Amino acid sequence: MAQKAKTIPTYKRRRRTRRGFFGWLWRTVLGLFLLSIVLVVIYRFVPPPITATMVGDVVAGRGLDKDWMSLNKMDRDMVRAAIGAEDSKFCQHNGFDLEAIEDAMKRNASGGRIRGGSTISQQTAKNVFLWQGGGYFRKGVEAYFTFLIERLWGKRRIMEVYLNVAETGIGTYGANAGSERYFGHDASAMSATEAARIAAILPLPKKRGAIAPKGFTRRYGNTIAARIGQVRRDGLDACIYAGSTAPKDKAPPPSKAPRELPGAEYETATPPPEASVHEMPLEETPSTGVENEAVPAPEPSLDQPVTSPAPIEEQAPPPPEPQN
Repeated sequence: MAQKAKTIPTYKRRRRTRRGFFGWLWRTVLGLFLLSIVLVVIYRFVPPPITATMVGDVVAGRGLDKDWMSLNKMDRDMVRAAIGAEDSKFCQHNGFDLEAIEDAMKRNASGGRIRGGSTISQQTAKNVFLWQGGGYFRKGVEAYFTFLIERLWGKRRIMEVYLNVAETGIGTYGANAGSERYFGHDASAMSATEAARIAAILPLPKKRGAIAPKGFTRRYGNTIAARIGQVRRDGLDACIYAGSTAPKDKAPPPSKAPRELPGAEYETATPPPEASVHEMPLEETPSTGVENEAVPAPEPSLDQPVTSPAPIEEQAPPPPEPQN
């Protein structure tokens, strides 16, 4: 006689289904965790080939221009400008600046322009492994990757990757590609003004231009240029160059014509004379913890003509007295 098929109770089928789902979920989470570790270790030694933001530019037809340069070759002023503009406590914190985050939350709660409290480490984690935009889920994953790179990369590698993957223009990534695009030479010998202008456009690289900046962008660039000297004097970049050979200060190489890339009409304007930090008052900028220094009034330029004082009118001599 044929054996009757064994019927599995409904509650047992549901239990097996739940076990199968949670088993699949556990394996997926474990796989993603191991993959994240592997990627972070690889990028400790290998430049990240592409990021989600770069893919978005390519898909949108904006192109992709990047040119990796190590910190051994990049001018120190670019590093100092990034620290002065984005994260003055970069060498002190462990990836998160709690004071800056709290300050940003208070400013945002009071209304007005939204301020961010992200450190350079957090921005690097977002730029390399994640996508642009907000959301608590993305911020949570960003915190996880920030924790990893702080412990597996170290400060110097974080800064190196940041300055090579940060967006510096429409379809342009990295300080070196930005310097070639805007100033016609690479980032090995940038002037303080050029480095400050690159740093000033980092928050909004698709809307701000480093050539002939105007309004807030110019004032913010002047503020950063003033902070570069403070970063140098206070040793706020010491964790990056400790035990390494830093590039020496030198004059920039002869400039070539800046690249003309599509979608950035503002770059074709004729650049004005180099702006001095003394020319305009320093405007309040996103909180970085670096105080602006008072600067003396500019001295008269030797190129300006010297105006002579108005001549004193000659008076007619008194008439001679009559002789007796």
